[in-house]
Amino acid sequence: MPAPANPHKRRKPLPWCQPKSIEEDPEALQRVHTIMESPSYRRSDQDIDFLARDELRGVRLQLDYFKTELSLEQQGIDQTIVVFGSTRICEPMTAKSRVECLTAELARDAGNAELKQRLAIAERVLAKSHYYDVAREFGRLASEAAECPGLGKCVVMTGGGPGMMEAANRGAFDAGATSVGLNISLPHEQYPNPYVTPGLCFSFHYFALRKMQFLLRAKALVAFPGGYGTFDELFGVLTLIQTRAIEPIPVVLVGESYWRGAVDIDFMVEEGVIDPEDRELFWFAETAQDIWDGIKHWHAVNASADHTKS
Repeated sequence: MPAPANPHKRRKPLPWCQPKSIEEDPEALQRVHTIMESPSYRRSDQDIDFLARDELRGVRLQLDYFKTELSLEQQGIDQTIVVFGSTRICEPMTAKSRVECLTAELARDAGNAELKQRLAIAERVLAKSHYYDVAREFGRLASEAAECPGLGKCVVMTGGGPGMMEAANRGAFDAGATSVGLNISLPHEQYPNPYVTPGLCFSFHYFALRKMQFLLRAKALVAFPGGYGTFDELFGVLTLIQTRAIEPIPVVLVGESYWRGAVDIDFMVEEGVIDPEDRELFWFAETAQDIWDGIKHWHAVNASADHTKS
């Protein structure tokens, strides 16, 4: 009985393992190189130009989904708390430094209208910068918490960027816990925040697939003050809950004065474009403990209601 064949090597190479010799045809090697350098010879899964074609959009959508999905499954992440918020609201020390720099610049050029506007905005960011500490503390609380009734053990998930998202990932980092970041590929260069767990930061091509991954495991959504991106994610989730396209989850808006100024929900009710009960799809909070206690209470009540029904 012969020994098993070596799974990687042969004693004698197969014919296609060696190019045609120059003795047989002096130009053969150059012709082979030309063939192998052609885009047609690239393996399809390694041909970026091919994968970028419009006709391959369906394949790219699947890849965008499966890379994150399989990685999260492999690492046992099945419940998350999603945190959104502005990338522009930095930690208080940085916000204060920016105000001081702009104040000094304006003192040297008191008539500069652009500087005055930049300083006014920087002062508003500084006024909201305490939310960085709130988001960081919440990330720590949620990551350190034991399993709760109806809630289980959750992992913090953010968009992976700076500002409020960085703060939440940083809180998990402070607790020595893992956290997830779902970045999106944009035309300009960007970096993930440094507190996302290596191996759990993903870069998406499609916003739609990123949004879906935010919700597939979400047990709560926490929205800090933010701009277009935050509004996009928040109102997408509220619409899905409103229409019962997904099962309701707790939605917490952090910073009541900001949100009441940014969105007049009562006006929308009065105008008849949403129903009074749609005001009950979220609530406001100010501190990390308030956010966490509210989420736990929501799930405890929901678990109790489900148990009563059963």
